[in-house]
Amino acid sequence: MAMKTLRATGHMGAGMTIEIMCGEHKIYMDQPKNAGGADLGPAPPELILAAYAGCVGSLGRIIAFQEKITLRGMSFEVEADYDPDHLMGRETDQRAGFQEMRLKVKIDADLDDAAKQAFLDKIEERCPVGDNLINSTKLVTVLAQ
Repeated sequence: MAMKTLRATGHMGAGMTIEIMCGEHKIYMDQPKNAGGADLGPAPPELILAAYAGCVGSLGRIIAFQEKITLRGMSFEVEADYDPDHLMGRETDQRAGFQEMRLKVKIDADLDDAAKQAFLDKIEERCPVGDNLINSTKLVTVLAQ
């Protein structure tokens, strides 16, 4: 199968708001009120957590369909730790990104715990968001004219 290219475009909105278009979908990112924003949407790092949970859930549906598993539902809890001093430009030895991300998944299906873990392992192996978090992806940034 040929490679597929995804695209997002965006611009600064009012205050701390960032408006991003992903296909036909508009996403608003903002900062909390205590950080100068209006809290009109999640902060960019929170969207990474949401994207990971969404990817796991989407792949859960796909794999369940492919393997004829009756999947009644899945629920997710994702949390990650980072040092806000780095993004604020303060002195720190920590990197800007998450130090650790933790995902808890509850699977509602007629599978024993070993089969649920095997199902979750397949999901993790095929999740492109998780793959981008685990592996280094070449990031190219250029100044537009």
